[in-house]
Amino acid sequence: MTAPEAHLQALAAGDFTELARRLTAGGLQVTLPATGMLQLHAPRPEAMRLLVSVGVHGNETAPIEMLASVLQSLAQAPMTLAVDLLIVVGNTAAIARGARCIDADLNRLFCVERGALAASAEAARADAMMIASAVFMAAPAACKWHLDLHSAIRPSRYARFAVIPADADDPLQEPLAALLGSAAIEAMLFNSQRASTYSAYTARECGVSSCTVELGQVAVLGENAPDQLLATRLALARLLRGATPAAGGPMPICFRVAQEIIRHSDAFSMNLDDGSHNFTAFAPGSIIATDGAQVARAGAATEYVVFPNPHVPVGQRAGLMVVRVDPAASHGEEADVAGQ
Repeated sequence: MTAPEAHLQALAAGDFTELARRLTAGGLQVTLPATGMLQLHAPRPEAMRLLVSVGVHGNETAPIEMLASVLQSLAQAPMTLAVDLLIVVGNTAAIARGARCIDADLNRLFCVERGALAASAEAARADAMMIASAVFMAAPAACKWHLDLHSAIRPSRYARFAVIPADADDPLQEPLAALLGSAAIEAMLFNSQRASTYSAYTARECGVSSCTVELGQVAVLGENAPDQLLATRLALARLLRGATPAAGGPMPICFRVAQEIIRHSDAFSMNLDDGSHNFTAFAPGSIIATDGAQVARAGAATEYVVFPNPHVPVGQRAGLMVVRVDPAASHGEEADVAGQ
């Protein structure tokens, strides 16, 4: 196994032993808050506090590979770090199996009533992640960001997009949006509704500018195209060195969540086929899903479905329906209209 491969496998396992040794030898203050977590303290005080998480779903591997490359470069010049950094590898057991989860979807277990899932392996992991995140973000800093990096199950009209748990007109999100634009993120979805995801937790409970970032599709660890996330990797590397993007740069297309589609019974079905992409469009008034006698329809504007999954357990979200915040710039999204 080559050195880069060993570095990737160690990160996927949440094993920071060798990386921590190299960074400490390079002059950084390093702590290991819990299994699968690495905290680095920037040489200068009151730096940005940045939380980067990967592997919350074990089969979403492209962000793990990207982060492994960024951390390997940092280990070659540790004193260039200009942010206080917490790295969290979410579900190492699922990563080892190449599975999305072990017992339950980890990204649905943050600050929520868990019921029968309270005894799941993922519930204990969510608790550990919340504790470490809250402690890390409690310290003062000029700004605090959380980038929760994922890969989508389905192909997408926009290969790289982000979900921001805030209102679209929240000015506190503008610097984060600028970073996303510089990282070649094509679209961003603003969701002000309460959610049980990791990024929603840090936004709501820790006062952090957070986002869930979808980077390509699920793949086997080590088999992602090396350059597919080049722009995103370079943007993250620059951020670690204190280079925040200037205003006026490229910005993602902006959407806001119009409604959530919840599966309430075994009779639930969505008006999509298994090959439908994220951001497939539904014309105004068209049927999105049926659930027994209940029918979910698009509203007065065209709505686009994100994260459609009709097979989620009863009670969970089967999709987000979003609308363009600026409908004047069409970019051709009306071309693929479902549900007619």
